[in-house]
Amino acid sequence: MPTEQPARFGRFELLSRIGRGGMAEVSRAVVKEGPGAGRAVAVKRLLPEYVGNKQYVELFCAEAELSKSLVHPNIVEVLESGQVDGTFFMAMEFVDGRDLGAILGRCRERQILLPVDFALFLTHQLLLALDAAHKATSPTGQRLHVVHCDVSPSNLFISKTGEIKLGDFGIAKVRSVDPSRRKGIWGKVHYASPELLRNEDVLPQADVWAAAVMLYELLTLCRPFAGETIEEIGKEILDSDPPAVTDLRPEIPEAVESVLRMALHPVPDQRFHDAGAFAMALHPLFDDQIGTPLAIAAVVRGLFGA
Repeated sequence: MPTEQPARFGRFELLSRIGRGGMAEVSRAVVKEGPGAGRAVAVKRLLPEYVGNKQYVELFCAEAELSKSLVHPNIVEVLESGQVDGTFFMAMEFVDGRDLGAILGRCRERQILLPVDFALFLTHQLLLALDAAHKATSPTGQRLHVVHCDVSPSNLFISKTGEIKLGDFGIAKVRSVDPSRRKGIWGKVHYASPELLRNEDVLPQADVWAAAVMLYELLTLCRPFAGETIEEIGKEILDSDPPAVTDLRPEIPEAVESVLRMALHPVPDQRFHDAGAFAMALHPLFDDQIGTPLAIAAVVRGLFGA
């Protein structure tokens, strides 16, 4: 929702609200002074009602510090963080485009299936981002053991030039920093792995599972596990096998189905051992001349008309 007038926030001018979540809101902004003056950015601010809440402040600050350690072309870059008049914030690169949730929603409205190469390339880029996050280290070289825990379409952004960026590490589990945050489901239940639902240890295979659910959805426009309530969806994930994507869309190669089945294996040790291995398995399955940033940008323009 646009603001009525630009508002000054520290050295930033806030232009319009991009979104609002459970504990923060994000605004499109421009740097007005100092380093990067004139640059378009996204400013994420902790909501006023949580400024005095120690738990929310710690979560927000932990996300900011973690995100600054994650440098990869497919991860939204956090440029700086701090406080302005007691309000905690982080300034991130501004991705001028759409999130994948909006893209999938428009495809469902128009009953348009995305090209298979588009789906595979996009998932491949997501997996490269996850692999970088999983292998990230602290400034002292200590492995952080990051698990995103909220890999979902609304957290993957596609720019107008076809860049693919994973964002929102707000609920990421960082086992080396806080071992108490190793268990439980914090993200969206449709993308929660069986071990998360069973409240077991959070390992990178949980993100592999979520990426596979997204690939299934990209290929078919259907979620593999359905239900009317959180409990029903969780029961489906724990007890059911989803229909094969080749049954829903016969032109999908069997090799894609095979890779997807492995990534969606209910036992973590039977999945790909990390996101990089999943990415390597997908790479030979899409045409590099079709699954490209420019092609993705063209598809998004076609869906939204701009």
